[in-house]
Amino acid sequence: MTEQDISRYQDLIVTTATDVGIKMLAAIAFWVVGRWLIGVAVGMVRAALEKQKVDPTVLRYVGSIVTVTLNVLLVIGILGYFGIQTTTFAALIAGAGIAIGAAWAGLLANFAAGAFLIVLRPFKVGDFVTMAGITGTVTEIGLFATTINTPDNVSTVIGNNKIFGDNIQNFTHNPFRRVDLKCQLAGAADHQMAMQLLRERIAAIPNVIAEPGVDVEILEFTLVGPVLAVRPYCHNDHYWQVYFDTNRVIREALAEAGFPAPMPAQNVVVTQSA
Repeated sequence: MTEQDISRYQDLIVTTATDVGIKMLAAIAFWVVGRWLIGVAVGMVRAALEKQKVDPTVLRYVGSIVTVTLNVLLVIGILGYFGIQTTTFAALIAGAGIAIGAAWAGLLANFAAGAFLIVLRPFKVGDFVTMAGITGTVTEIGLFATTINTPDNVSTVIGNNKIFGDNIQNFTHNPFRRVDLKCQLAGAADHQMAMQLLRERIAAIPNVIAEPGVDVEILEFTLVGPVLAVRPYCHNDHYWQVYFDTNRVIREALAEAGFPAPMPAQNVVVTQSA
């Protein structure tokens, strides 16, 4: 090998190393600048959504989706700069996605259901709901599952797919809800006076709303006497307070007014032998 050949190889190595080094430095620069721009873009999106008072869960979803998407585009751009065929890379990602989708079908179903829950927003964090057979307050809406704290202080995690595939009752969505109670009267009691008395006394209970007014009507009849339907209205936050206070007022108001206590009817049959 002549000195000329050695010199040529040295020049080739130096040129190649220089090109690779420049591309490596450029790739690092692209990555740093790209990550910074992604952070700025995600921050701008979140700020715009916060101005519109979007739910915090939606902010997390949108931020995660935008971040992942922009990072994938950044990696593809850097690979393209190095001359790597990005179509092959995209096909690889697609193949991996199909494999992951087949292996994690249940998780992806929960993820898709979670996305629909975020878009449709049948409930939000803090709402009192019944879904998938569980009643309680929503404490977290996650990517794959939603957490509910039940009235007896038990934290319950439910898969989003199960929630989305079942009925959802949101007791907090409307400004008020009805409290359903019954009051048994004696057959000899003046039901009109009892109904008027209960309307007045129950309407004075704290947190019972004025409109709609308290409903007190005859619901049914038993052997003891008429049964009244007693239905005050309140916000869901005060449901149990109004429920218990109304029961107490029914007992105290009727007793103070001298209404007879309802007693079960008894038929006594006397037979006399011949």
